[in-house]
Amino acid sequence: MHWTQIYNPLGNMALSFVVALIPILFFFWALAIKKMKGHYAGLLTVLIAVIEAVVVYKMPVKLAFEATVFGALEGLWPIGWIIVTAVFLYKLTVKSGQFKVIQNSIASLTEDRRLQALLIAFSFGAFLEGAAGYGTPVAIAGALLTGLGFNPFYAAGLCLIANTAPVAFGGIGIPIITAGQVTGIDPDILSQMIGRQVPLLSIFVPFWLILIMAGWKKTIEVLPAILVCGVSFAVVQYFTANFLGPELPDVASAIVSLIALAVFLKFWQPKTTFRFANEKSRKTVESTSAIEHAAALDLNKKYTSLEIFKAWSPFIVLIIFIGLWGGFGTVKKLLSYFTLELPVIGLNNMVQKAQPIVDHVTPYAAVYKFDILAAAGTSILITAVISKFILKMTWRMWVETLIETLKELRFPLLMIVSVLGFAYIENYSGMSATLGLGLASTGVLFPLFAPILGWLGVFLTGSDTSSNALFANLQKITGQQIGVDPTLLVAANSTGGVTGKMISPQSIAVATAATGLIGKEGNLFRFTIKHSLLFVAIASLITFLQAYVFSWMIP
Repeated sequence: MHWTQIYNPLGNMALSFVVALIPILFFFWALAIKKMKGHYAGLLTVLIAVIEAVVVYKMPVKLAFEATVFGALEGLWPIGWIIVTAVFLYKLTVKSGQFKVIQNSIASLTEDRRLQALLIAFSFGAFLEGAAGYGTPVAIAGALLTGLGFNPFYAAGLCLIANTAPVAFGGIGIPIITAGQVTGIDPDILSQMIGRQVPLLSIFVPFWLILIMAGWKKTIEVLPAILVCGVSFAVVQYFTANFLGPELPDVASAIVSLIALAVFLKFWQPKTTFRFANEKSRKTVESTSAIEHAAALDLNKKYTSLEIFKAWSPFIVLIIFIGLWGGFGTVKKLLSYFTLELPVIGLNNMVQKAQPIVDHVTPYAAVYKFDILAAAGTSILITAVISKFILKMTWRMWVETLIETLKELRFPLLMIVSVLGFAYIENYSGMSATLGLGLASTGVLFPLFAPILGWLGVFLTGSDTSSNALFANLQKITGQQIGVDPTLLVAANSTGGVTGKMISPQSIAVATAATGLIGKEGNLFRFTIKHSLLFVAIASLITFLQAYVFSWMIP
């Protein structure tokens, strides 16, 4: 029996909007104020959402249960799979003793924590986002920074904030391609529009990262490096987005930024070397990793080029495989032959979306995609297998490390399962559409709220792709109604979405898992929320000005 979504269940849009906010407000309260552990907050939030879906939105219990389970399965695969394999790969380098060489090689380029954050959190993280997405950059870059000796909390927070710049073009441009499919707008045109918004954030993010770490005075000390890093990234992002399409901006920008900064540091270093207050003297840096306490690092020890190459080889192999998995059509097509697309019996096409979310009543598909080979996590696992031979580990140590990783990540995985269940019940019940329609009712002021809608979508789903699938058509319809070019508003959904990534429960869970902060999700949420609100305010201002003042910027 089919069930059609209801978007104004209480007969008053303002009241329905407030009621639809209840699960989200509870989650904010549980993490930020009550300081509840993430998996408890997630489980209680999904319970509240299911009850509201059934009682207020009159969703059949069976459909509500199946939608929640569907989301939970999506949380395990592919998202949980990426987290497990990424942390596992990092732990292999620690167990084998090679991470000390990695630490030394980065320290030989720069011992300054500010510059290490730019290299790893911003530039390298952007490459991983562009090639794979789905939490990979936060997992890998967060673990790397923690292993280098960063305070785990800062490592997690910095990687979440740094991940703002590349998200719109993440996973080889899939968020923009999805928005194009949903709205019928050419993805290349959307890429051009986003390429005239996001680069402004990309210049700002590196500066903001260092300001958070070190304060104003210490930030100005490394301003030349910040400009090299941010401007090189933003310029390449702008040109690739406007002239080459949505697939390459992140990968190209990240590589150029990484190389430009590394070369620049060969000729320039700050007058003072910044370290955290609890670090030891220049001679020795002690790892503060909560995942593994690496042995003390002698910064004066010299390693050969071959030793450095061997230590970095797992991550070099990772880059190759992620590039193959994400960037080459032939490889992706071959791997996709082994993908299983399993309709969720009893849910697939049984829920119907209605106007004005869609142009006409449309069945809501529910197909579980089990891409056993094509998933980014599988490319990381293959990297871990190859690394076993490169690092000359025994199979026993390899398996023991994998089991240890699974044990450590059981609670983060539970949180991810619960928040994805929450996201899916929000979407299938129509609650998320109620929130979108509430914001869309603001009329000529809507360009201010268009990025907030994308921000909300990414908070709910953990993905800019999913946010675009959820709200892009609503952005288009609203633009047509208020006389603002729909291209701008659909693009703003992606641009605003990038600012919500750092507070997404999914991202928070990935970050705490990668840096050993399991149970500290509330602290990390409180740390990132203020930065997220600032960034979405900037995105809103940019969109509003482009709608009514700088409309010539719209392609």
